[in-house]
Order: sequence, then C-alpha cells, then structure tokens
Amino acid sequence: MMIAMPNSSQSVTAYVALGANLGDRAAAIYSAVARLSRSDGVRLGALSSLIETPPVGGPQGSPMFLNAAARIETTLAPHPLMHLLLQIERDLGRVRRTKWEPRPIDIDLLLYGDRILSSESLIIPHPLMHRRRFVLEPLAQIAPDAVHPMLQMSVAGLLDGAEE
Repeated sequence: MMIAMPNSSQSVTAYVALGANLGDRAAAIYSAVARLSRSDGVRLGALSSLIETPPVGGPQGSPMFLNAAARIETTLAPHPLMHLLLQIERDLGRVRRTKWEPRPIDIDLLLYGDRILSSESLIIPHPLMHRRRFVLEPLAQIAPDAVHPMLQMSVAGLLDGAEE
C-alpha cells in the first residue's frame, strides 16, 4: 500500500501512549516526553495527566502502571517516528525480552494523522488501542474528538466501549 508521506514543510498530528511500571514511573514518562519534544521534526502539542492502572496482559503480580498520552506535531514519516520512539525507550533502559513484561518505559504510536498502515514492523492505528481503557482514558483528555481511521469512531466513543 502506498501512502503519501509529509515533506519537510508538512506537519502531521500524531498521538503516542506512554507507560511505565518499573522504577520512577513518572520520571521515566516525563523524560521520554522531554526527549521526544527535543527531537528534530517533533513538537509536543499536549500531554495528558498521569493515570495509574493495573497491568493488562503481563505476568501475574506485575507492578501498577502509570500511563499518559501525548499529541505531537511531526514532519517525520511513520517508520522514522517509530524508530525514534524505540530509541527513546532504549535510552531510558528498556530491554525487550518477553511480551508485556514489566518495563521502565513503553511508548506506542497510536495514530498518525488519518493514515492506515500495516507493515511487518509497524501497524497504524495501533491494533489494540480501541480496546484499552488505559490508553483511551489519557488520550481522551487531550483528543476526545480524534477519529480512529479504521473504525470511524472518536476516541471518546471508543472509551465508552473499552474493555480493559
């Protein structure tokens, strides 16, 4: 599937979810946001409050999460943006061993404009965001009217039906 990418003069609104359940969770989220906002091609638009939630899908007894969502304006294409998010995770001590394990930081690209993208390394919109209350609740604080491009529902509407 061919998708038009922004050129250096075009900016796209994207949304990211941030979470942490190891170490100083708030400091990790704020550090990730600071690093993101200092990155070339990225400007922070809004940040939700931090919301504490139980872990979903992880090992029994995993620590509680702090979650947030951020709106950014970016001139980066989706794959370079995702690469940046993964680099920030690594810089903050994230080592990926097993799925849904406790972690010092987790950053997910939720929405990238109204783009729909499915590749081996990246799926936009995030494939589970519409089911996850811990993603939708902070996202609804900053973007209740943002529309999921596949489901054609607002974030606020998705939050009403979120399961976990």
